[in-house]
Amino acid sequence: MNLDFAPEDVAFREEVRAFIAENYPPELRGKQDEGEELSKSDFLAWHKILAKKGWVAPSWPKQWGGTGWTPTQKYIWSEEQARADTIPVLPFGISMVSPVIYTFGTEAQKEKFLKPTYDGEIWWCQGYSEPGAGSDLAGLSTRAERIVGDDGKEYYLVNGQKTWTTLAQHADWGFFLVRTDPNAKKQEGISFLLIDMKTPGITVRPLITIDGGHEVNEVFLENVKVPVENRIFEENKGWTAAKFLLAHERSGIAGVARSKRGIERLRGIASSQPSDDGEPLLNDPMFKRKVAELEIDLTALEYTELRTLAGEAQGKGPGVESSLLKIKGTEIGQRLTELVLEAAGHYGAPYFRGFPLEGGNALPIGPDFAARAPTTYFNMRKTSIFGGSNEIQRNIIAKMVLGL
Repeated sequence: MNLDFAPEDVAFREEVRAFIAENYPPELRGKQDEGEELSKSDFLAWHKILAKKGWVAPSWPKQWGGTGWTPTQKYIWSEEQARADTIPVLPFGISMVSPVIYTFGTEAQKEKFLKPTYDGEIWWCQGYSEPGAGSDLAGLSTRAERIVGDDGKEYYLVNGQKTWTTLAQHADWGFFLVRTDPNAKKQEGISFLLIDMKTPGITVRPLITIDGGHEVNEVFLENVKVPVENRIFEENKGWTAAKFLLAHERSGIAGVARSKRGIERLRGIASSQPSDDGEPLLNDPMFKRKVAELEIDLTALEYTELRTLAGEAQGKGPGVESSLLKIKGTEIGQRLTELVLEAAGHYGAPYFRGFPLEGGNALPIGPDFAARAPTTYFNMRKTSIFGGSNEIQRNIIAKMVLGL
């Protein structure tokens, strides 16, 4: 694997860097710098700029708007976005459900959903996890019974509950796993439905996280009528589509480029923060070793990601290596935020939900990064659970690679 950039790749990198510098919305940069919660319009602002440029979905087939970039160009694109600290394009529509639609969907489904998703006109949410089916996703119990409506058309009548549904409060559509054959084995008897979130019977309730943010939700479905034409792939074969989607999600969770940028930021913080002896924290042998070990692990993960990208260029979809990328990527991300919190020291301890405090005028103390260090640390704890817990990913590797 040649790691040297060809002249055309260097030129592409400069083009990407210039585009981001000229087009990234300054109001987004301001909100990020202040640690403000981003709105739906904030996320869509950058999405629509990229869609207009034709760069919002690099991995899609060209016929649906993909860029046709090489693996090296995709790698450069992710590196430059991380370098510029842009907000990521939300994955639910672009990199999760859309590959399912253009791989397993009908032509009518492709025509209906792909372009609006590309253009940012459809905001998607994911209805996978349930209160009793998180790591063991195949144990889901949300039911979908096939009926004939008063109009003579066939529908699924959906009843159940989903949880941890990220940003469902903004969603136009959701992709849901439902049980259509309760008598089949767990992985069999599941179907993959696209559901209009404005359908009567859907209730979205917020779950407020420890940082006071409204990122995730519970979704209740009570006698929700879903046209059969909104089912992706065959009835009772939705697990095939679900696994395909999860492989794409897990590859994206690795976050190598953003972790590299995070380590650069960590080094800058540790170079200016004093340790107990008054010397820069980065000079402390124990802390310096932790940073070095993190960099070594991230370099190994980066090469694994590059091999995966090279495989995709040869027509190989992400397979079991996506589980490896997910495990190591999330563990590295958690260690990174833990080291930032360690660098904050006692300034990271007086953490409250928002400043100034309600009814008072208290403001954060210490260096600027310290006020957000606990928030980021707490939020990153979820990454080893979502997308299939890391314990489950190890089971997949044991079965598919080691044959255990």
